[in-house]
Amino acid sequence: MRYIAAYLLAQLANPEATPSNEQITKIISAAGIDVDAERLSQLQAALEGKNVSELIAEGQSKLASVPSGGAAPAGGAAAASGAAETAAAAAPAEEEEESDEDMGFGLFD
Repeated sequence: MRYIAAYLLAQLANPEATPSNEQITKIISAAGIDVDAERLSQLQAALEGKNVSELIAEGQSKLASVPSGGAAPAGGAAAASGAAETAAAAAPAEEEEESDEDMGFGLFD
């Protein structure tokens, strides 16, 4: 993702030109990250000759078809027994978290 983000930042800086490897490397290096030349060249090859705005619009249309809501709740007794099992399984984990809540440090020590 960092390579794509750097590519898009360089594209925003100069929308008429394709970002060069040097520009992308400079952006990534400014964040203190080492650049993998192979990944960078793969990105450049994948985006060669493509319009970034069109790619973003195409990606948004594909994401629009992906459901983002939660699953439909199960009906009847199965839901009730599933909820009881989930609550029973979650209770011991909460007790363990509470036992070492402050880990020897106070908020205002």
